Order: sequence, then structure tokens, then C-alpha cells
Amino acid sequence: MDARDILDSYYRYANAGDWDRWCDLFADDMVMDEQLAGHIEGAATLRSMMSGMGEMYASFQNNPRHFLVDGEQAAVVSRIVAESAAGEPIEAQVMNYFRITDGKITYMSNYHDTAPFGVLK
Repeated sequence: MDARDILDSYYRYANAGDWDRWCDLFADDMVMDEQLAGHIEGAATLRSMMSGMGEMYASFQNNPRHFLVDGEQAAVVSRIVAESAAGEPIEAQVMNYFRITDGKITYMSNYHDTAPFGVLK
């Protein structure tokens, strides 16, 4: 898969709630700087963390708006529309940055307004 295929899969799997296949897109030694969850290292840590996603949200959609792919680097502007497990609406604009090496995401960071996610506390 090329970088664009990986990114398309990233959003397709997230929107389907297929967190196992979503985690498969990451390299074993991946690093993520996630604005809410913090610094994450290793695919095993990520997989364990993502196992609870279905319990945090009644619904979750991360809809990509713009893609910019330049070799092994990419940026995606997207919009999250979700509902917390308690039924609170969540909407946020997002910017994700990716590094993709040998068909796997090796680094990812995201940036968004954290205020809408306060309902998860």
C-alpha cells in the first residue's frame, strides 16, 4: 500500500470501529503524540489502549477533508463527529501529521480543540 492507501484505510477502519485493523496500520515501534492520550510508544501499547474505544463513544466518525502526501510524510485535515458513551455530542476540527515508512505508520501526531472532549472526563 502506498501512503494514500494507508491513510484511506486509517479513516475507513476508524469510522467502522475496526480498531484491530486500524492498529495493524502502525509499525511495531510506532510513536504517537496524541493530544488527549499523550505520548504513546509501541504498537502493543496502542492496541491495548484502543481496545477501550468502543466503550468511550456511542458513535465515532473522523471524516477526512483534505489530504497532503509528500513521500513518507502526510497531513490530513478532518472533522470528528461523535457521541460520548453518556450521549454527549462531540465535534472537533483535527489536523493529523503522519510519517509512513515501508507501508506502516511510524509516527503520528494530532492537533485539535480539546474542549469538546471534556464530556469524556
